[in-house]
Amino acid sequence: MLNEISHSVLRVFASYLLLLVLTRAMGRKLISQMTFFDFVVGVTVGSVVVNISVNQKRAVTSGITVLLALTAFTVAIDYLNMKTFFSRKLTNSEPVTIIENGKIVVENLTKVRLTLDNLMMLLREQSVFNISDVEFAIFETNGKLSVLKKSQKQPVTPSDLNIQTKYSGLTRDIIIDGRVMEENLTGANLDKNWLLDKLKENNLHKVENIFYAGLDTLGNLYISSNSSKRSEEKHGQHGIE
Repeated sequence: MLNEISHSVLRVFASYLLLLVLTRAMGRKLISQMTFFDFVVGVTVGSVVVNISVNQKRAVTSGITVLLALTAFTVAIDYLNMKTFFSRKLTNSEPVTIIENGKIVVENLTKVRLTLDNLMMLLREQSVFNISDVEFAIFETNGKLSVLKKSQKQPVTPSDLNIQTKYSGLTRDIIIDGRVMEENLTGANLDKNWLLDKLKENNLHKVENIFYAGLDTLGNLYISSNSSKRSEEKHGQHGIE
């Protein structure tokens, strides 16, 4: 009994590690932009992993072989998709225009088997509650709806008013969990002495006590300390409980 349990745990652990490695090899697209092909691959991989973990009668090597072959096939198809349009169209289909020049393209709506109710739901998810506000709507290969509102329904931007704005880029992570990100600090043309001076200005003297520090493009340093001297949290103080 104990031997069977330990053997099952070992199979699950090994399957999990293998799946983690192979998923990384397949790339982030499998979970971020799932298409028809990615969905089929995901379901197949999941079924094989479950079979390896649960089915004691089937050899582990056969399951691993299937996973390796499937990963190689997926990587090959992705590479082929980058090279040829025909391959992309064959495996992932192509975007379909649902609304064109403010009018619903009924034949395309039927082609993708999208009901009017589902279309309205997808539009509401894009903060559009009136079809007359839409210039174009495209049903993407990952099942999402991309919407372009009519020009008079789009929000006003600073460029529309000829207003000059300051550059706003990404915040650089300077300290994460008490550890200085040396590469980001050097990339901002700063050194550790500057960082320590900034910490002293905020009555902080040890980098190890900093949970997070980030530098924005204007040179402002956001600091969140990781103080161990915290009062006992009151009920509902930091969220809904």
